[in-house]
Amino acid sequence: MLLPKRVKYRRQQRGRLTGTATRGNKVTYGDFGLVALEPAWITSNQIEAARVAMTRYIKRGGQVWIKIFPDKPVTKKPLETRMGKGKGAPEYWVAVVKPGRVMFEIAGVDEELAREAMRLGANKLPIKCKFITKEEQDGEQ
Repeated sequence: MLLPKRVKYRRQQRGRLTGTATRGNKVTYGDFGLVALEPAWITSNQIEAARVAMTRYIKRGGQVWIKIFPDKPVTKKPLETRMGKGKGAPEYWVAVVKPGRVMFEIAGVDEELAREAMRLGANKLPIKCKFITKEEQDGEQ
């Protein structure tokens, strides 16, 4: 499970999920990528589940890169607690993902295998995703 080793502030405000990704929106390491089509918070458990699904399907043949990191703490107050008395303790960590963000990349396998692996990984995530190749991306620019 991914989480930061240390952070400057234990609690963070929620923020807003507006706009599209300006950074991390290109396939850089691998040949194929999985692009987010919706804005969302992706938890560390969801990232790990997607990674496991992809690496199992390619039978550790290629290489998988995770390009998102959960560095935002989400707090939660205990159940049946009265309002007030401050903000709750950090419960889990999320990565803020905006549309256009490349979340995972794969290299070292053929396209059909990569496409199916990415589909299985995308099923573990709470948002709609799109499969993209490095060649497609270069043609868009």
